[in-house]
Amino acid sequence: MKNLIQACQVFFCLSLFVLLSCNRKKDTPSTSVINGIYLKRGPVALCGPSDKQFGTVEFQTSGSEKIRKDFNLAIALLHSFEYDEAEKVFAKVIDEDPDCAMAYWGVAMCNNHPLWSPPSAAELQKGAKAIAIAQSIKQKSEREGDYIDAMALFYKDWDKVDHHTRSIRFEKAMEKTYRDNPNDKEAAIFYALALDAAADPADKSFTNQKKAGAILTTLYPGEPDHPGIVHYIIHTYDYPELAILALPAARRYASVAPSSAHAQHMPSHIFTRLGLWDECINSNIASISSAKCYAESAGIKGHWDQELHGMDYLVYAYLQKAENKHAKEQCDYLKTMDAVYPVSFVDAYAFAAIPARYVLENKLWKDAASLKIHPADFPWEKFPWQKAIINFTRLLGFVHIGKIDSAKTELKNLNTIYDTLMKQKDLYKANQVKIQINTSEAWILLKEGKDDEALKTMIVAADMEDKTAKHPVTPGEVIPAAELLGDMLMKMNKPGKALEAYEADLKKHPNRFNGLYGAGLAAERLRNAEKTNSYYRQLTNIANASDSSRPELKAARLYLKKQRV
Repeated sequence: MKNLIQACQVFFCLSLFVLLSCNRKKDTPSTSVINGIYLKRGPVALCGPSDKQFGTVEFQTSGSEKIRKDFNLAIALLHSFEYDEAEKVFAKVIDEDPDCAMAYWGVAMCNNHPLWSPPSAAELQKGAKAIAIAQSIKQKSEREGDYIDAMALFYKDWDKVDHHTRSIRFEKAMEKTYRDNPNDKEAAIFYALALDAAADPADKSFTNQKKAGAILTTLYPGEPDHPGIVHYIIHTYDYPELAILALPAARRYASVAPSSAHAQHMPSHIFTRLGLWDECINSNIASISSAKCYAESAGIKGHWDQELHGMDYLVYAYLQKAENKHAKEQCDYLKTMDAVYPVSFVDAYAFAAIPARYVLENKLWKDAASLKIHPADFPWEKFPWQKAIINFTRLLGFVHIGKIDSAKTELKNLNTIYDTLMKQKDLYKANQVKIQINTSEAWILLKEGKDDEALKTMIVAADMEDKTAKHPVTPGEVIPAAELLGDMLMKMNKPGKALEAYEADLKKHPNRFNGLYGAGLAAERLRNAEKTNSYYRQLTNIANASDSSRPELKAARLYLKKQRV
């Protein structure tokens, strides 16, 4: 009898083991299901030192020990927005351990890319499939389930619910994950990212950003080499009012993740906000070089969009230092580009903004009026906000050379783009175009001799822009509305009011060449020697190239020379 009982016990244990094994097998995603995600695969494209590449990350997961190193690498890549490379590594983890639920979560995160443009329909489909697999796998911890369920809320009803609403869902779910796992640093970091992604662009109190900043700056001293912490501090404080708080992180990030082109570029966001043009230039020269290297290593046909992104910031900085020769070299180089990857909002913005900045900053009004769209075969219909930059530039050019009918034609084009964006419910970009429309109407009214109406309309445009945060893709407006308000007031012979406008703009855009010169000229006309000297000295210290041909710089130097006599 005893032997019979023992035999039954052995049989029961074996049966239970077989049952659990069967359930485990049923739980493992099939090869066909995994293949249905169409994962990016291949070796990681590297463009940096062989030792310290993407920073230090320790993400605890219930996956097997053999995948731990690769999983941490994938998370580090994810934190530096190297999405294609991160997905390759998550794919490798899935191949080695198809039961690792968090690897599918990682794929879903790669196709969400917070703080960039909203995912495409293809990316949303891919992310939704990946997160569904992650949810189906039973072998995961409760903490991992929290991460996965939070990401699932972002993809839920992606074809019916708008991007911002889904971003808020993700933020709220990550807040719960963060609260429920107080010792999980990664939960805190990803919650901070979710806060930034869900932030209201019109919220000038920066509610979400301040929450995110408090979390990240608390973590930073103990994790100085964590790419997510240092990177997201920069994004969190990428606003004129907050930028100074991110300067230590900006000066560290490139060395934390030297193999990431984005890590080389991202510090320049803060350098731009603070008017640190030399640091901005050095940052983007490095990022452009890294982006070219990445394109070659990854086998990209044409130019990677991150190269163009760095060029936009580089040209902006060159123009503030009156280094027209270098800025023009970048503009000419841009004209040689036709093939870009991926075709994205980043490419579209750079193609439109770089040549627009050059002609507007230099007040080359004839060139502005005749600005050509490039590349001609680029799918501009997908990027109406970016295309509006070309129309706006032409309009200002036509106004200043006295072709008002042509300017009004461009105004009609801007209104059409505004209507398109409103129909698309893209309110932020529609508002950006509305600022351009108001600015355009103001300058047309000025040329028609309707000074009072012109000034009222220009003030509206400047106020709108002051209440709107810049988009992360841009180093700044192609030309600030407050600066244009100052220019208009100078034309009306109101230097006192013009000085107020320039000074207000310099608080938001410190060390801008035209802002400093405008403030100096307004002060000179007011015979305020102290302020004139101050602004002209700032201008000549910043724009210190001896071979610059900018007439404003020559005028400032001449004034200061006379003061020394």
